[in-house]
Amino acid sequence: MQRTVLAAALFAAIALSACSSAPDGRGAQSPSSAPVDDLERQASVPPPPPPVPPAPPAEIALAKARGAEARDADAARAHLDQVVVSGTRMRAEEAMAVGMLAAPAPASAPLLYEMVAPPPQSQPANTENYAEREDNPVQRVAEQPVSTFSIDVDTGSYSNVRRMVRQGVRPPTDAVRAEEFINYFDYGHPGPDSLDTPFRATTEVAPAPWDARRHLLMIGIKGFDVPKAELPPANLVFLFDTSGSMNSPDKLPLLKQSFAELTGQLRARDRVSIVVYAGSAGLVLPPTAGDRKDEILAALDRLEAGGSTNGGDGIRLAYAMARRGFVEGGVNRVILATDGDFNVGTVDGGSLETMVADQRKSGIALTTLGFGTGNYNDHLAERLADAGDGNHAYIDTLQEARKVLVEEMSSTLLTIAQDVKIQVEFNPAQVAEYRLIGYENRMLAREDFANDKVDAGDIGAGHEVTALYEITLAGSGAERLPPLRYGEAQPATRSAQSGELAHLRLRYKRPGETASRLIETPILRSAIRAQPGESMRFAASVAAWADALRGGENLAQWDWTAIAGGARAAQGADRWRLRAEFVDLVEASRALVADGEGAAGEPQVSAISR
Repeated sequence: MQRTVLAAALFAAIALSACSSAPDGRGAQSPSSAPVDDLERQASVPPPPPPVPPAPPAEIALAKARGAEARDADAARAHLDQVVVSGTRMRAEEAMAVGMLAAPAPASAPLLYEMVAPPPQSQPANTENYAEREDNPVQRVAEQPVSTFSIDVDTGSYSNVRRMVRQGVRPPTDAVRAEEFINYFDYGHPGPDSLDTPFRATTEVAPAPWDARRHLLMIGIKGFDVPKAELPPANLVFLFDTSGSMNSPDKLPLLKQSFAELTGQLRARDRVSIVVYAGSAGLVLPPTAGDRKDEILAALDRLEAGGSTNGGDGIRLAYAMARRGFVEGGVNRVILATDGDFNVGTVDGGSLETMVADQRKSGIALTTLGFGTGNYNDHLAERLADAGDGNHAYIDTLQEARKVLVEEMSSTLLTIAQDVKIQVEFNPAQVAEYRLIGYENRMLAREDFANDKVDAGDIGAGHEVTALYEITLAGSGAERLPPLRYGEAQPATRSAQSGELAHLRLRYKRPGETASRLIETPILRSAIRAQPGESMRFAASVAAWADALRGGENLAQWDWTAIAGGARAAQGADRWRLRAEFVDLVEASRALVADGEGAAGEPQVSAISR
């Protein structure tokens, strides 16, 4: 018992001696927990070796990647002495931007931190996203005489598919949207004489080239073309994705070249802001006059890619700048250029759509431009443009950038008619069946046509919109749907007696108005042409190519040779050789389909349902 008491006293004395040897007499503290003043005061004294801190997640992941059999953090730390770590030095704020530093460093901490490089991540061969969709079905007029849809002026699907074909890859079926293929081309539809009537609608009916027993109905809409010099002042916000996923020649470098082309078209009365986003959003260029081109180009030239993708914060900041520079009676638009790979912050497409839709009510539109391959989110880019009363295009070449941002600048920027809806009522006494080609994601309920609260597509200055219906005349014997056992014969109507095939209705709003206006015109059987005109023949070839890429279920006896031949014979003047290029694409894609139906070359995409 006495020995036990003496031993306890001895240990107590040793502990007291250790405590009194601390510099401040309060007991030893580790450098990490000492006050900042104490650390500065002790800077000249070599500190004791700090305890090994808990390994950050990057080191644990790296240890596991090197074969450490760790089931928890302690086991992982036990293996770190076997790991060779190579790092990179970056500023603390940069580290926070890319998510490698969880919280701000102390004020006394050095400016540079040694950051552990994350292990290389194996990416899937292709993560491009496309909305899942099915072709419009054949409708029996006796059961469903009315077809209603919103116009669509997007063209992104065509240039995106062109990119794939040029790369020798068969496009996935959901990447093919027939209406965007058709609307990529100019068909020479006649326009209105003045802006008092913002657009003019025309129709043409002729035999379908793939089956002479059926007919095509082509509806053409042409917006009033406002000369560039007469465009109102523009308040533009360029919103650029500068995340690490944009670090590719066909992404950020092409983006910079593309917007340099647009910069050359700006005027002194225009204003431009540049907002970028990666891990966080930032303002690169405050509102700047369009004639200060050197400043705008210099800001573009400074852009570099790196970090994750916080698109939600970027969109919020872009709209804040658009509100700051808002021009009453002018063009107010955000132009978002991205591969659509949002992975930080607000990443849910529905939430982003809601945000954009709320902003369009304040008079600020959104245009989306897609760039790049491998992770392109076509689905999100198209949805955001639809929600923002804008259009969506895909930029695969500098030539396409000039087409969209220079040649079509008026239609891209200036909206002359909003919420444009088309409704066709077919006469069952004259038309047995119909099928709308494309516009699957633009279909509207019949009652939505007259509901001014329902959003629809917009038409820009000089824009063309083309829609094709395949129709089967009553009594032609070419019906696809079997007769109903208990169907009743339709009585003769005034429309039948007057020879109307259908009745066309269009609704639209002038910018700034809340009540829509109605345009109506009959489509007469007597207007059927014996042969389609050049524009209809080319549009039919484009529609047939889209169908062939999706499986060719609606082409009757037409094949790849017929598609290419029909387009070749209807090239016309072809100033920019876009129609000649189309023929080349048909030939190239035929080879892709012939090689095992494209199964081996088709990208591994994840389809997103509507």
